[in-house]
Amino acid sequence: MAQKGVHLDQETISCSICLDLLKDPVTIPCGHSYCMNCIKTHWDEKEKKKPHSCPHCRQTFRRTPVLLKNTMLADLVEQLKKTGLQAAPADHCYAGPEDVSCDVCTGRKLKAFKSCLVCLVSYCEKHLQPHYDVAQLKKHKLVDPSNKLQENICSRHNEVMEIFCRTDQQCICYLCLMEEHKGHDTVSAAAERTERQRELEVSQLNIQKRIQDREKDVKLLQQEVENINLSADKAVEDNEKVFTELIRLMEEKRSDVKQKVRSQQRTEVSQVKELQEKLEQEISELKRNNAELKKLSHTEDHNQFLHNYPSLSPLSESTYSSSIRIRPLSYFKDVTAAVSEVRDKLQEVLKDKWINISLTVTEVNVFPSESEPKIRAGFLKYSREITLNSNTANKRLLLSDGQRKATLIRKHQSYSRHPDRFTECLQVLSRESLTGRCYWEVEWRGGGVDVAVAYKIISRKGGKSECVFGWNDKSWALRCDKNGYNFEYNNVQTPVSGPQSSRVGVYLDHRAGILSFYSVSETMTLLHRVQTAFTQPLYAGLCFDSGSSAELCKLK
Repeated sequence: MAQKGVHLDQETISCSICLDLLKDPVTIPCGHSYCMNCIKTHWDEKEKKKPHSCPHCRQTFRRTPVLLKNTMLADLVEQLKKTGLQAAPADHCYAGPEDVSCDVCTGRKLKAFKSCLVCLVSYCEKHLQPHYDVAQLKKHKLVDPSNKLQENICSRHNEVMEIFCRTDQQCICYLCLMEEHKGHDTVSAAAERTERQRELEVSQLNIQKRIQDREKDVKLLQQEVENINLSADKAVEDNEKVFTELIRLMEEKRSDVKQKVRSQQRTEVSQVKELQEKLEQEISELKRNNAELKKLSHTEDHNQFLHNYPSLSPLSESTYSSSIRIRPLSYFKDVTAAVSEVRDKLQEVLKDKWINISLTVTEVNVFPSESEPKIRAGFLKYSREITLNSNTANKRLLLSDGQRKATLIRKHQSYSRHPDRFTECLQVLSRESLTGRCYWEVEWRGGGVDVAVAYKIISRKGGKSECVFGWNDKSWALRCDKNGYNFEYNNVQTPVSGPQSSRVGVYLDHRAGILSFYSVSETMTLLHRVQTAFTQPLYAGLCFDSGSSAELCKLK
């Protein structure tokens, strides 16, 4: 019965000096137990000078303890030996597949407690004890258990690498120092570790500070999200009120028109019915007169006929005009036309103003607009893949290279009729609208090309001031030819100086109202910058002189 309740690990009944089962166990005053021979030998050899101490807890004793056999512990050890039971560590003390195991244990190995960088061996707690007791071993460097101890051995000389070569930035052994690393800047690995540790601590402090800064930024952004949501909710609520008011106003006008039409309907119907009643009375009177005349005309007695003829009622004058004109379903046609005219004007106003509303929404920006880039790599972050819209191209422009290149030729192209086509000006617009921050480049050849941007509403027909890029307030253009550059806007030309180049870069920050033109070669040179307020999305445009061509460059 007693044996069933015995669950001992080996440490309980083992001597911490010989690491074996206790033999003639003795218990010293501090409570720790040892083999009698082991503790005597330890005190005789290692602690020749008094006072003696406990090898485990280091408690010292003023007098040498009297060593008496612990009979209870001795009986327990003997009983375990007789029954064949072996005290075993708990399962969680054994090394698993992912654990570092003790290199000294035989059979099933225990988990390592420490690894020695000098011995290059990993030890469990029991087998590590000599490193705490033996003076020479106490100097060894103990670290957390590691499976990579062999990495501390020089693969060439099989020696411990205790030196760090700063020249080659690697750990070496003392033999390497005498050979291939001779004359290099070297220090002990410990010294290099100390210096790197200081750098590491500085980096950790910087990281911790950045973490704190970022955490503050995150809190600010969270607050900003709340502000955006509150502002957006209020805008939606206010706009709902405005649109509800507009709808109510339209409902009132619709009801007013309906009432007026119905009122006029009743008036006109009443007049028609009144006239209808008069006409029906006149018809009855005429029918009565006609019956009398008919009766008289059939009287055979001449005297009777002549006697009754003067008594006939004379035919009264008609009270209406016989020119009544019937207009089926057309009486209120003009009202419908007037309402339709109002509708068309409202649609036109909404169409023009809606773009402004949309742009106003997109101009809401939590973060301030970034400054304009300084180098081409910075501009390329905003590069846009732009193609030309064949529906806008003048029929003398040949589009090629995936709708990115346009060439002015004599022969008219067989483009279909389209309201967006430039019929007189030798121009073309991009298919893509441009908002936000955009960058693109144009490679031009020939006599001259205008690199431009324009609103979609620019006229496609008419005179030069209406259609040509830069000659109205709906477009901006940089004129490029062999004589140099000119900037054109609203029929005003501004001479521009800068290095001649066949490639022009265009940078647009729609939100900030910035439009910049650059001469692009090995470097980028600013030719002209516009600061304005764009009210609509823009489109890239090209305008050509005779024998010219231009291509929207691929930048990605």
